[in-house]
Amino acid sequence: MDERAFCDESKTSKPAVLNCPTCKRENTYDLTWLVRRKKKQLRAGADERARAQFAKFQSYMVLLDDVVACKSCRRRIEVSGIKTTAYLTD
Repeated sequence: MDERAFCDESKTSKPAVLNCPTCKRENTYDLTWLVRRKKKQLRAGADERARAQFAKFQSYMVLLDDVVACKSCRRRIEVSGIKTTAYLTD
């Protein structure tokens, strides 16, 4: 069974403070995250293997942006130093 059957997907943006390596300025950028929240119940007709996977499944977020443009000089800033996956507590 596919992992997406266990969760609801949505996109959200969260602010992050990044420094431009070119102009050395610090700005706040909105980074896009994919949020996967665990469903309340598994669909009917699931087998034992799917139920076991669903019991272990946790809600999490995945960072989608890997590069942003500097607000001052418009150069590309690689988004590094930020965790790309974050588990959520419900």
